[in-house]
This record gives sequence, structure tokens and C-alpha cells, in this order.
Amino acid sequence: MLAVDGGTPVRTTPFPKRALFGEQERNAAVALFDQAVETGDAIGYNGPEETAYEQEFSEWHGGGMADLVNSGTSALYVALGGLELAPAGEVVVPPITDPGGVMPVALHNLVPVPADASPGTFNAGAAQIADVLTPHTRAIVVAHIAGEPADMRPILDLAKEKNLPVVEDCAQAHGARYHGQLVGTMGDVAAYSTMSGKHHATGPQGGVVFTTDEDLGWRCRRFSDRGKPFGLQGRSNVRAGLNLNGSDLAATVGRVQLRKLDSIIAGRRRVAAQIASGLVSCEGLQIGHEPEGAESVYWFLRVHFDDPRFSCDKSEFTAALAAEGIPVTASYRHLPAEAEWFRERKVFPPSDYPWGLPEYGGDRGATFECAHAVAAVESHFTLPIHEQWTQDDGDDVVSALVKVADAFRI
Repeated sequence: MLAVDGGTPVRTTPFPKRALFGEQERNAAVALFDQAVETGDAIGYNGPEETAYEQEFSEWHGGGMADLVNSGTSALYVALGGLELAPAGEVVVPPITDPGGVMPVALHNLVPVPADASPGTFNAGAAQIADVLTPHTRAIVVAHIAGEPADMRPILDLAKEKNLPVVEDCAQAHGARYHGQLVGTMGDVAAYSTMSGKHHATGPQGGVVFTTDEDLGWRCRRFSDRGKPFGLQGRSNVRAGLNLNGSDLAATVGRVQLRKLDSIIAGRRRVAAQIASGLVSCEGLQIGHEPEGAESVYWFLRVHFDDPRFSCDKSEFTAALAAEGIPVTASYRHLPAEAEWFRERKVFPPSDYPWGLPEYGGDRGATFECAHAVAAVESHFTLPIHEQWTQDDGDDVVSALVKVADAFRI
């Protein structure tokens, strides 16, 4: 009998906490404070710790230029600022993403244009991006949602054909690979979130801008710190910008975290593989489709729910799964096109800029249904796996999934 009907749950004890921060991070932070107390010098930013973290982050990605900033949203804002895109144009944005993955576009006085998802996934595909390109398109933002790489080869081919820069949003995908290449190294510039829920963190909030283009890297760094003339000689502040800096304290934590990243990724892949293997013979449930060549890092795990095979809908199924003691989210419906700020154009109130800019020549009344994205979120539920899960934890998840599926399967 299912637990939701009064039966015994598969799992009666809580799943392990992630425990992302530990003694090593605390000791590193305390050592930095001890140094400040001993010397009388305040903990600052753009100092030796931040410089070291940025260098180590770049080296982990095989070389390039990194800039630690104060959030993932700021990282995307800075990446776009470094590209110096002409305003009153359009930027293609992901169909499913956090608000911080789209709002920076509008804050640059550029119109965000959501591309639909590639069928069966949470990420935009090349065909869907091509569908929304216009003469006003300035750039393409591609997110790797859930730690699953987007199908980048055709996207990059399209961008090259149209001479459009590509910004990779790697907030949920630290260390994911596509045909052997790390995400964040394929586009022109990448934005990462390093807040405390991500694969590795620089504290409660943080972000990184990364590029292999040195000139672009300097432009991003200037923009993230009020236009300071980094990389230039004998100049004052060279453009307007905000103070979006990271700090030496954040970098100190991040350096410890970065050394753990390989094991964190391996742990998440281990758990995902265990659950995927356990569902091979479970008709009606399977791990979400990933493109060929994807090596995902599973910020969460997507599970496809084949509705016609069951006598219940997805909400009933996930409620029954939760009653078995399994953490589950019924729907990851984070579509920018459905958000109030987007629909009501609340970026620079009381104006409707950037859509209302006199210079904007695009379709001011355009709406974006993103039918594939809606279908994907409504046909999948998600499991919040992490690297601390044990074999027993994975076994319980599989047992509960199979138990509930067997009970409801037609």
C-alpha cells in the first residue's frame, strides 16, 4: 500500500544535508581575519585572495580570464556589459531560467526575446533560437539548466553564421562538458553563479565572469568596477558602471570550494547514474533527455513522467512520492515569458523601456508561448540530489519511484 493511502513509507528518516561549508572554509576565513587583526589592514577586494581565486578558476577551465563579482545576476550583467551591445536591439534568452538569467538584458536597454526549448529538454536549441532571430538581434544567451549542457554545436554554428556573440549562462552547470569541452569555454563569454546552492560557492552569494578573449575580459572587468581603467595606462574611469565587485573574503572561501569541485561533480554523477540505472526497467519514468556528448553535473535531476502510462496525473504522482519520504519538486516552471515583470514590462517604470525605446524597430507586441518549454516542465518532475547522498539514499529513491509507478501504472 502506498504511504499516501496509509501504507508504510519507503523512507522515514531525513535525507542528508549537503553540508557544503566545513572546517576548511572556516579555517581559511578565520586566517584571513587573523591577518587583518594582526596587520591592521582591512579585508578588501581585488587583493591577493581574489586574484588567486580568479587565476585558479581560469586554470580549472584550461586558461582564460575570470572576474569575481557579487552574484550570478551581476555576472550576466557584466558579461553583457563587456560586449558593449548597442541598445534598442534584442538578445535571445533561455526559455527556462532564473529571473537573474534574463533581467540583466533588459537592464542594458535591450529587449529579451525567449527562444523555445528543444523538445524534451529545459534548454534552447538551435532551431528554436533561429525561429526568433531578427535583424535587431544583438546576442544570444544560452543557459545550461540543471547542469545539463545545451546542444552547443548547432547553436555556435548558427551564431557564427549570423555574426552574433554567445553568452553561456553556467550558473547551474559548473564543470559540465559537451563533447569533452567545458561549458563556459565555447561561447564568447560566460557567467557563473557561486551562491551557496550551486556546485561550488564563494559564500552566500557570488558570481564569476569568464572568457578566453583577453580584450573582452578587460572590458568586463572595467564594467564590473565603475569603469576603472584596468589594463589601460594613464586613464581615468573609462565608462559608467556599477560596483559589482567580489571580495577577498568571498575568494578565500571560493578557493577552498574550487579544490572540492571535482569530487562534488563526481558525487552528483554517481547519484544520477544510480537512479538512472534503477529506472531502466521502470516503464513510464526515465531520466530527462540529454544531447549527444553531454556530461552533465546535475544541479537537480529531471525525471520524465509519461502521463498516458499512469492512472494519475503528475501532481498526484509526486504527492505520493513525497509521502514515501522522497524530496521532490513537481514542476520547475520558471519561464521568463510568464513572469509579471516581463509581461507588464516593469524594467524602468513608469516607461515601458526597453520595448518602448523610440529606436527599437522590433515587434513591440510580441508574445512568447514557448510551447516546448511548457511541455517539458509539465512532463518532468525534479529530484534535489547532491553529492552527499549515499548508495542507500539512492536505493530508497529508486524503490519509492518504482513503488509509486507500479501502483499507478495502467
